[in-house]
Amino acid sequence: MSHKKVLVPLATGFEEIEAVSIIDVLRRGEIEVIIAHIGETKFVKGAHGIAIETDCDINTLSVDDIDMIVLPGGWDGTLALINNAKVTEILQDMDKKNKAIGAICAAPLALHKAGVLKHNYTCYPSIEAEIRLDGYNDTAMVVEDDNVMTSKGPVTAMCFGLSIVKKLAGEEKYKTVKAGLLADYCL
Repeated sequence: MSHKKVLVPLATGFEEIEAVSIIDVLRRGEIEVIIAHIGETKFVKGAHGIAIETDCDINTLSVDDIDMIVLPGGWDGTLALINNAKVTEILQDMDKKNKAIGAICAAPLALHKAGVLKHNYTCYPSIEAEIRLDGYNDTAMVVEDDNVMTSKGPVTAMCFGLSIVKKLAGEEKYKTVKAGLLADYCL
């Protein structure tokens, strides 16, 4: 086990493919994933009606407990993450401590609103209009700039997860997990 811990906060309306793919790939990479809810209930319903049981309430966590935070997309879920003070606080604390931050699909908007998104990024096409065109990469599946990693959307979620595995667990673990997933299309 790499002993790395990644927080994946879920809010109602999250994109299920992204959340599940990221959680699954990280766990295959022997990275501990903490799934936290930001609402009242430990069961959070995604954008397509799939409910995920979370591990804890986000208010029980601190930046010292985690090595990375990764935000899945989904428009309603992203808006809820943007409007959650604890998520913003964690993002800003992670950035101050130069800890890893990730977001996919619409969720880079949450990074932007929290003031932690770096210059170079990618996101779901059209969301860049809400962020800024300068620094937006419309072709890359995953963009890494300093301590922030972003990805485009549902189809890039597995590659995003693999990039996180490479960053946190190393090249060998990345190659092993990538081979097991038959993910030759990823970087």
